[in-house]
Amino acid sequence: MPDLFPFPGLRYRLDALDADLGAVTAPPYDVIDEEGRARLEAAHPHNAVRLILPRDVEPGDRYRRARETFEEWRAAGLLVADDPRLYVYRMTVTGEDGATRRMTGVVGALGLSPLGQDVLPHERTLAKAKSDRLELLRSVRANLDPVWGLSLAEGLSELFETVTQNGPPAAGCVDEDGVEHCLFPVDDPGVVDRIRAAIASTPLVIADGHHRYETALAYREEQREAGVDDPGADRIMMLVVELAEDQLVVQPIHRLLRGVTHEFRGKLNFVCALSPLGANTPEGVRHLVEEMERTGNLGLVDGKGLALVEPRRDSLQSGFDRIPAEVHDVDAARFDLMMGRLSMSVDLPREIDYRHDAQAVAAMVLKGAADMAVLLRPVSVVQIAAVAAAGERMPQKTTFFQPKPRTGLVFRSLDLG
Repeated sequence: MPDLFPFPGLRYRLDALDADLGAVTAPPYDVIDEEGRARLEAAHPHNAVRLILPRDVEPGDRYRRARETFEEWRAAGLLVADDPRLYVYRMTVTGEDGATRRMTGVVGALGLSPLGQDVLPHERTLAKAKSDRLELLRSVRANLDPVWGLSLAEGLSELFETVTQNGPPAAGCVDEDGVEHCLFPVDDPGVVDRIRAAIASTPLVIADGHHRYETALAYREEQREAGVDDPGADRIMMLVVELAEDQLVVQPIHRLLRGVTHEFRGKLNFVCALSPLGANTPEGVRHLVEEMERTGNLGLVDGKGLALVEPRRDSLQSGFDRIPAEVHDVDAARFDLMMGRLSMSVDLPREIDYRHDAQAVAAMVLKGAADMAVLLRPVSVVQIAAVAAAGERMPQKTTFFQPKPRTGLVFRSLDLG
């Protein structure tokens, strides 16, 4: 069963930086675009983005630069190690309806195990992203941001909340989206034991961080094959949250298509029925998303405007027969089946990109930054659990969990444990 260990977290010494935590923390690396990267770099010279997305000064030196930066910050006393402990992590967000929502988990060092045993994936991965994270791990030898895991243990959230009631957080900030992030070290050995026992009672499902988890497995295997005794490589920093509707907000990840030919547009009718829904306006996009939820269909945005997309079961049946029943109603899988069927008769778009905001995606099509977009519905917590329990995976880039944990509240050095 999953084993979550206390670890000596490295945390910013803010008095030495003369900065608040918000200035030095960052979103996860895979949601930072180039504009956001520059903004974070300008926010503070010690912002965590310089570790998770280092820049090349000379070709190919970015991983070495990340290592040197990390070592410099530690040597200067800007990052200081705690005694080994767990950390309860609370995120608080106010929704568009004015209601406040809290998501509370715990950060620890999880003992690595092969995927499909104590830790269950729910999504496939991309090779390029794994190679990048592996090079960074080899060089820096640190978990810079936590993998996000979901526990099936009931009552875990209430256990975490008891920690937050013992006093103010040891660290906290509010991010650019208005989400409050708070970190509460867990010093009571009895509470640590209760948390560890609860997490060990059921398998964990990876919510976010499949690439980093697989990267950690690959790095551990490299060290073993090289004959290196490396206990630090046997674990990975993980944020564990209870798999419950009130603890998770799951958004879809839409598909942006570039290099779409006229022939491709014409062939769409062979794999789906299109129902036009008017012009590409913000109000129109909101209506399209509502209709997608009501009808169980996908959405289309292109030069002609908006449309509902109903996959043609007769054309795609052979594809459905080849994939697990648990993913038949997952829009990312239905999109892949449509693309696979079209590839038999027409050239596919030269590039498919992934974005989670429907309005931003539609605006990109309107401006000509993409030729077409296919909007997807979010998967549910129930679907995630069912796919993982069946030992299956959804397509890559299916789920976008919100709010995102902040990078920089705590780091884990492999050399410290």
